[in-house]
Amino acid sequence: MRTLILLALAGLGAQLVDGSLGMAYGVTSTTLLLALGTNPAMASATVHLAEIGTTLMSGASHWRFGNVDWKVVLKIGVPGAIGSFLGATVLSNLSTELAEPVMSLILLGLGLYVMSRFTLRGLPKDRLGKPLRKRFLSPLGLVAGFLDATGGGGWGPVGTPALLASGRMEPRKVIGSIDTSEFLVAVAASLGFLFSLGSQGLDWSWVLAFLLGGLVAAPVAAWLVRLVPPRVLGSAVGGIIIVTNVRTLLKSDWIGASSALSIPVYIVLYVVWAAALTYSIRAYRQEEATESATEPAPEPANA
Repeated sequence: MRTLILLALAGLGAQLVDGSLGMAYGVTSTTLLLALGTNPAMASATVHLAEIGTTLMSGASHWRFGNVDWKVVLKIGVPGAIGSFLGATVLSNLSTELAEPVMSLILLGLGLYVMSRFTLRGLPKDRLGKPLRKRFLSPLGLVAGFLDATGGGGWGPVGTPALLASGRMEPRKVIGSIDTSEFLVAVAASLGFLFSLGSQGLDWSWVLAFLLGGLVAAPVAAWLVRLVPPRVLGSAVGGIIIVTNVRTLLKSDWIGASSALSIPVYIVLYVVWAAALTYSIRAYRQEEATESATEPAPEPANA
């Protein structure tokens, strides 16, 4: 029971982050399941089955708040579904001994990308309104979908920064469109895992716990997307993903690190993470101060 409550809280927290940042539900949830000793393919399958419900709710909530560009959803979501089905098939045929460190490497890479991207660069604000072409969105969706299934997450960490970096969509519409299109990715990945693995080995109570936590958080996150500073949140989430997956790799058969090696590595990681958070907070405050200084003063009221 304690595990189910923990998973529900993790699902709630992950969806709050995902719905307000456009990424990290799958990466965060899969990282937790791996830390609990779950088979990598089953971990990804569990998360994607829960995401069918959470992404549906998240998409509906973002649509209600006007955060969705349906043209982008279709152009990136359909190729994403194809890529995720292929990724689920590949992961299902890897041995557990190979899959766990491979998945941790993918998650670590995504975590490094998320933290560095949002810590150092923040969000671009030029070129808004220019159309995104299908020749850009289709390959992006295919790659992001494949990584999402094989890494247990990746749709948001790949898709959201790429669309934000284009500078052609408002951040809230990027996040809303990525979260909405993820429903197609989650359905395709789940079908891929069920066809390859069957339902044996799946703990449906874990799926339900993740689902319930995510359903509670989805509408709140769609509202928070207008309030929470994505730069700081990206640095925080990226750090969690990095630390957790470095721990998995250090304990794997690939490395088998001793405590004498692991402890200094953790110290360095926590110092870097704290520095990244500090930098993000300062940069965000500077951006806010600059924007406030450039705003025109209100006209005095007539006497």
